[in-house]
Amino acid sequence: MHPRDRNQGDERQEMERRTVKPVDCGWWLILMVAPAAIAPALADYPSRPLRLIVPFSPGGGTDTLGRVINQKLSEALGQQVVMDNRPGAGANIGAEIAAKSAPDGYTLLMVTISHAINASLYSKLNYNLATDFAPITLLATTPHILVVHPSVPAKSVRELIALAKASPGKLDYGSSGSGSSAHLAAALFGNMAGVKMNHIPYKGGGPAVIALIGGEVSVGFPTMPSVIQHVKSGKLRGLAVTTAQRSPSTPDLPTMDAAGVPGYEMGSWYGLLAPAGTPKEIIARLNAETVRLLKLPDVKERLDAAGFEPLVSTSEQYAAFTQREIEKWAKVVKTSGARID
Repeated sequence: MHPRDRNQGDERQEMERRTVKPVDCGWWLILMVAPAAIAPALADYPSRPLRLIVPFSPGGGTDTLGRVINQKLSEALGQQVVMDNRPGAGANIGAEIAAKSAPDGYTLLMVTISHAINASLYSKLNYNLATDFAPITLLATTPHILVVHPSVPAKSVRELIALAKASPGKLDYGSSGSGSSAHLAAALFGNMAGVKMNHIPYKGGGPAVIALIGGEVSVGFPTMPSVIQHVKSGKLRGLAVTTAQRSPSTPDLPTMDAAGVPGYEMGSWYGLLAPAGTPKEIIARLNAETVRLLKLPDVKERLDAAGFEPLVSTSEQYAAFTQREIEKWAKVVKTSGARID
């Protein structure tokens, strides 16, 4: 072969080696354009109203907290956050709707301790609390209050225990639903105090409180925000709070432990989630805005008056907290024998 031909062949090979094939160019173009296409969407977020699903009926503690969050978050984001109450099936209907919603940051879900309980209480759920959602932040915690209708002669926890023991199965207690935190709070009381009362489940905390005020049931363990005003007005008689410490909102009410049930302790918590797959940048934005608004003086004042204590976290801390709560309540549900098919 002539040396010149050999050199030309080498040059052609070198050019081919350096030339990017069309398919490679296509992949590089996709990799370069994809982030560029996503960035404006995140920069414009939110560009339309958001939906905040509250899986309980109006009037309960979750609804009360939700109305504070949706108002302030609307102001922070510059878009309306619309409350969407979806009660039913132990708060599972609203959770299922949220789990199946588009992961675009426009659907949010408020959850409570009840959802961690439901993970083991129900034999089958159409969502998974730990994997079908992106945690945003914890929101608040609150005690339950042991309350009785004014017609009940008991003026203290010890007197209620004595009354229940004197007439086993004669007292009815209402709750926000089978397996709800109010139900398990009462069941725990019955087990620890050695008393038997009849459980009457309602479709949410609001209806349960209305039943209490109307005398349909005699006893209840509702969350503090749903009954604090009724206790202060005398429509219901508060006997004790369920947490280990007295609440600043009701300093005159003793703890269950001090009032006659040693070792009793229980409280409820609330959190904010989005569907799994929601962009991390959106989760970070929602976390930052929610944590900031929960620290505002006027928000803290409103929460204190309602019986809430702000409880914020990072997304990662909330995810770990959820897993611990699921495991914790699985043991309680197993011990209690409660089960819903």
